[in-house]
Amino acid sequence: MLPQAERIKVLSAGIFSLILAVGIARFAYTPLLPIMQQQARLGISAAGWLATFNYAGYLSGALIASQINDLHLKDKLYRTGMVLAVLSTIMMGVSSNLFIWIISRYIAGLSSAAAMLLGTGLILNWLIRHNHRSELGMHFSGLGLGIAGCAAAVAFMSQSLDWREQWFVFSAIGCLVLIPALRWLPAPDSSALTTSGKAMEDNPPSALFLKIFMAAYFCAGVGYVVSATFIVAIVDRLPGLAGKGTLVFFAIGIAAAPARIVWDLVARKVGDLNALLLAAVLQIGGILLPVAVGGLAAAIAGALLFGGTFIGMVSLVLTMAGRYYPTRPAKMMGKMTISYGVAQIIAPAITAWFAAHQGGYASGLYLAAGAMTIGVGLLLMLKIIENRETTQLTTTRQADT
Repeated sequence: MLPQAERIKVLSAGIFSLILAVGIARFAYTPLLPIMQQQARLGISAAGWLATFNYAGYLSGALIASQINDLHLKDKLYRTGMVLAVLSTIMMGVSSNLFIWIISRYIAGLSSAAAMLLGTGLILNWLIRHNHRSELGMHFSGLGLGIAGCAAAVAFMSQSLDWREQWFVFSAIGCLVLIPALRWLPAPDSSALTTSGKAMEDNPPSALFLKIFMAAYFCAGVGYVVSATFIVAIVDRLPGLAGKGTLVFFAIGIAAAPARIVWDLVARKVGDLNALLLAAVLQIGGILLPVAVGGLAAAIAGALLFGGTFIGMVSLVLTMAGRYYPTRPAKMMGKMTISYGVAQIIAPAITAWFAAHQGGYASGLYLAAGAMTIGVGLLLMLKIIENRETTQLTTTRQADT
């Protein structure tokens, strides 16, 4: 197989893994949430706790990924995670018991970590090893395709199928997507050299840089999770927008699908940290537009901004982790995602508390925007630290010569 064709096949395995584990197993819940509240009597607070358990599963997966160095073990866990993604989706339809749903959401979180961290790490390792550019724009388009596809599917199926039947349809689609997600990702190569014979060496950041980076990513996790989980329910409750939440969620997916490729190009021009800063500022606008301005146009514009930036931030951070640790990219990815995952456990619970006391989720968007503002400040600090450390390294090298 030609190198470029092989690259596309491997990246396609990643796309399908994200459609399955993050799109179907995770994000089908978001457009189905209002339907489950109407038909399955899912309460507001319970809906928030289901999201919390999903992210608890994701955090557990991140903890596991951060501790594993063996590429072959990562490959086995990735494949197990893809099967669990299908199982967790089936579980949502076979019962209306809240405890079963909690287990399902936790397993879905584990499977999404398998795709986002283990799968992404394996693919990035493969790209570097085979002398391809270490960019994941095409791979992460699976997130946007999964979100948009789930939103479109729910909008279409809701005309004739109830909540349970829709989960079964998603389960069937998941079984089909599972095949390329497993078959098209080759077994990992654990040698210390690329195919051209170049040594693969890690170049970790300083401890201070990593701590602030993790804090900034925590803020990004808060900024992401509220909209990603509750945007359909939020929009449906806004004046004049009843029933428009799924359309807004679809817009998030449409914007997210090509966004990471765009952010790859932006990062090439201005650098990774500058690209992260720009994405964070734009995301604040995307989070606030639906509630601060109101109306369908503002909600869709906010969705496009949010969808076009949250995936850019995730992919940029994970790509940076892979560049720091090319021999074991999932290790730092896991550490970063622990920070991101903790935020995704805390924020839905807080949002659910607001919703229970105020009758809606909109206050959560202000919480998300506030966290993102703090994140922007932390990213600016990283710029200062990076410039200082680069200057010190240059001075040291000049002194050595």
